[in-house]
Amino acid sequence: MTAETDQHDQHEAPAKPARTGPAVIAGMVRRLPNGPGVYRMVDAAGEVLYVGKARSLKKRVASYARIGGQTNRIVRMIAETASMEFVSTETETEALLLEANLIKRLRPRYNVLLRDDKSFPYILITRGGDAARIVKHRGARNRKGDYFGPFASAGAVDRTINALQRAFLLRSCSDSVYESRTRPCLLYQIKRCAAPCTGEIAPEAYERLVGEAEDFLSGKSRAVREDLARQMEAAAENLEFETAAVYRDRLAALSHVQSHQGINVRTVEEADVFAIHQDGGQSCIQVFFFRTGQNWGNRAYFPRADKSLEPAEVLGSFIAQFYDDKPCPKLVLLSDKIEDTDLLAEALAIRAGHKVQVSVPQRGEKRELVAHALANAREALGRRLAESASQARLLKGLAETFGLDEAPRRIEVYDNSHIMGSSPVGAMIVAGPEGFEKGQYRKFNIKSTDLTPGDDYAMMREVLTRRFTRLLKEAGPASEEPPSSESAPQDDDTETLWPDLILIDGGPGQLSAASAVMAELGIENAPLVAIAKGLDRDAGREEFHIPGRKPFRLAPRDPVLYFVQRLRDEAHRFAIGSHRARRKKAMAANPLDEIAGVGPTRKRALLRHFGSAKAVSRAGLADLEATPGISAQTARAVYDHFHEKSGD
Repeated sequence: MTAETDQHDQHEAPAKPARTGPAVIAGMVRRLPNGPGVYRMVDAAGEVLYVGKARSLKKRVASYARIGGQTNRIVRMIAETASMEFVSTETETEALLLEANLIKRLRPRYNVLLRDDKSFPYILITRGGDAARIVKHRGARNRKGDYFGPFASAGAVDRTINALQRAFLLRSCSDSVYESRTRPCLLYQIKRCAAPCTGEIAPEAYERLVGEAEDFLSGKSRAVREDLARQMEAAAENLEFETAAVYRDRLAALSHVQSHQGINVRTVEEADVFAIHQDGGQSCIQVFFFRTGQNWGNRAYFPRADKSLEPAEVLGSFIAQFYDDKPCPKLVLLSDKIEDTDLLAEALAIRAGHKVQVSVPQRGEKRELVAHALANAREALGRRLAESASQARLLKGLAETFGLDEAPRRIEVYDNSHIMGSSPVGAMIVAGPEGFEKGQYRKFNIKSTDLTPGDDYAMMREVLTRRFTRLLKEAGPASEEPPSSESAPQDDDTETLWPDLILIDGGPGQLSAASAVMAELGIENAPLVAIAKGLDRDAGREEFHIPGRKPFRLAPRDPVLYFVQRLRDEAHRFAIGSHRARRKKAMAANPLDEIAGVGPTRKRALLRHFGSAKAVSRAGLADLEATPGISAQTARAVYDHFHEKSGD
């Protein structure tokens, strides 16, 4: 169903306001089925206000057709509703899964929203190549192989991979490095790789190591340890002491994995633990991950939720969204009993492909784990509330310093990074009332071919042009008036796309380039501030440039100055990191990868024969044809690739 639209008559009479409220909802009830499904409440502008599921669509929607007994949040939502959309499902479980997916995708204003949902890192054991590889992976799980996780941080993954390399001797090098090896690398010498690249281990034996690593990460750690212990004892009895020492070292590495977890569990093999704490109108949900009897870290979440919602309501909605794109363990432990626990367990089981138990433990070690998570949630929320108060004061001071009408909700800071013009990268960081919004950072690989190497002004023009051209397309012109808060939820912090303040790392030249871009795009009153480094590049002597004002400095100990320095330094850090990543990628690129018809096998043959890609590029046609495994046609393709530009 769609919202009603009013049409102008021939005399362009003013449009009638869209009908909203209980009467609109009541007109839809009689056409709804009694079965399960998902409904969306939509305002007059077509924005989805709320997504909900129902065992009976007819009964649930009917409850919105009259005002009485609802919370202020629900009353506001009903009053704004101009239309509703419905999707019928076969089961209520299917409705729950669809609801979670739609909430994450549409981000309705009146739902509990999972924020800061950046991807978790995983351990990936690749499949499909010559020898399985163990690596850290983040993002879409579309690479062929087996994934283990999630881990709460990249550091936890790195520590685990280091220990697993010592225990199972799996390779971690890139495929290009693996294919070019002619002798074992340093990792083989320090007993952290079995060197399958040069045949130091038979393929069958290496595959057994891979199987043991997968068993360990899949929850069979006790069986793996017992098997290694038996092999160590058998080797010792046969007087094969060097072999026994290898098994001893591997067992010690596994012990290292399990002894550096912070929390050593005894009865929980695989579980996620959720605990929620509310204070000051905010909620904090602490999540701990336990796999193979190990603590794989924890993370705090601060979902957006109305102050009137009880902890169990927030927690239930949060978990459904949390597992929308993540694997679910066999056990989920909660601090509060949520509504429809059995329904949630059934939905998670369908998504995970195995039975899932959702429970609130009352005693024993599981209860201790929940209590520990709850204590962490309480501490994290306390820190956040203290930081928010301090951040609010700083933003207010920033507005006074730079002449803004109100404290900025979104600050964008821009910086560039390059080395003598090579691998140039522009960077944008975002900050607001809750600190740095790292999920909204953006990097810009400079694409202009006619740009003079090292021209910072041209780089800044390209970055700002690309950023604000896209913003105009996606969000339209910035509103001159702030949105009315009368109809919005009290805790509404819906992301604003347009910045309230734009900080540029640079002086008058960068400011002039930025102003020119805004003028070309028709963006008026853009709040631009350029931060020029002080004399001798000393921190504390920065000079600020604002269009229409004389340059000025702040007192050396002004808290606003420290705050701006933090913003600038974060932009600088992000820009340098992006530049280094681009430069490293360019340096690691193998010229042979660009040659059509030269796959991994032929590339390996060339590298083994000539020793390096540079030597291949210098080889004559006859030498290329003499390479084992290289046909005359392939040799000609390789030769032409490296010589066509010079006309050889």
